[in-house]
Amino acid sequence: MDKLQKGTISVWGGETERFPGGTTTPPIINSVTYAYDDLDEWYDVAIGKQSGHIYSRNTNPTVAVLEEKIKALEGAEAATSFATGMGAISNTLFAFLQAGKRVVSLKDTYGGTSKIFLDFLPAYNIDVKLCDTTNHEEIEAEIEKGCDLLYLETPTNPTLKVVDIKRLATAAKKIGAVVVVDNTFATPINQNPLSLGADLVLHSATKFLCGHSDAMGGVLAGKAELVKKVFQFREINGASLQAEPAYLIARGMKTLELRIERQNKSAMQIARFLAEQDKVEVVYYPGLETHPGYEIAKSQMSGFGGMMSFSLKGGYENVKVFLQNLKLVHLAASLGSVSTLAGPPRTTSHVELTEEQRRLLGIPEGLIRYSVGIENVEDLIVDIKQALANI
Repeated sequence: MDKLQKGTISVWGGETERFPGGTTTPPIINSVTYAYDDLDEWYDVAIGKQSGHIYSRNTNPTVAVLEEKIKALEGAEAATSFATGMGAISNTLFAFLQAGKRVVSLKDTYGGTSKIFLDFLPAYNIDVKLCDTTNHEEIEAEIEKGCDLLYLETPTNPTLKVVDIKRLATAAKKIGAVVVVDNTFATPINQNPLSLGADLVLHSATKFLCGHSDAMGGVLAGKAELVKKVFQFREINGASLQAEPAYLIARGMKTLELRIERQNKSAMQIARFLAEQDKVEVVYYPGLETHPGYEIAKSQMSGFGGMMSFSLKGGYENVKVFLQNLKLVHLAASLGSVSTLAGPPRTTSHVELTEEQRRLLGIPEGLIRYSVGIENVEDLIVDIKQALANI
């Protein structure tokens, strides 16, 4: 798979061996357990000496196909999966952080992640330092003070801020910290954090990887010994991905490159359109030359993604008017689907947090998060134009 391009890997990753019965698509194997006639072979599989499956809470043949795809796309040594994206995030954090450990991260992370940093980890006597996201000097200084795990998200959810993965990973490596990057917004088509110095990369597979808003899952890829540590935590913790959603996510990934290329292009056009509108206060999209993180994004991303956010003049009341007049959009949580999704952070990415917590994290109540689908971009722009006209 090393020499193949990403579009080909998305199709063939984990599927080069013939499936039982000669099927050309991975079978959905719902079996909980797997039988062995030879006790020695069973034991060898159980201790990892021989490949195979024992119990689907641990591994499953259908799930393994998905894991091989993300492993190949991210250029990783190993990969594992979880029931949800938050399962991937929480299991990874708790696998490496215990009482007395210190994690350095950003103020701008997904709401569920922020909840772990603000409420859950401190309750276990884990020291959490959240830095101003774009202040690389502050982040480096906090890493130098002591850091067991550096957790990054770029572009961030929902304000699309960008951090320099290579620069911060270099600082973390100097003191032996594990570097984890949430790559959900960028996807492996646009960005590969492992090649920039990260140890582990994770995704909410529910989003762009699946692409159809019909299955939930999370994936983690990176150095084999680190993935194994998280896998061992997850197999006992029990946040395992099941066969049917794994099949749907793997099927969605076959069109990943096609979808992302379309969404990259459409999002850029929409961002440029919004930036010219008098009723729009600010547009957050890393592909715009006016974006503060544009140069970093250009250096570490091959495309700028299908996600953006923007705020309207007049605050939340105008946000309600605008959103409720959009026609070609689902006003719903989640992102990365073939259909356009939109909503304010207070009901999407940061619904878990209070208004005060959102304010402290720099997320205005009047922000709109807009996930561009694969519709014709001309139709989306017309729809946005008519919704703005209602303000």
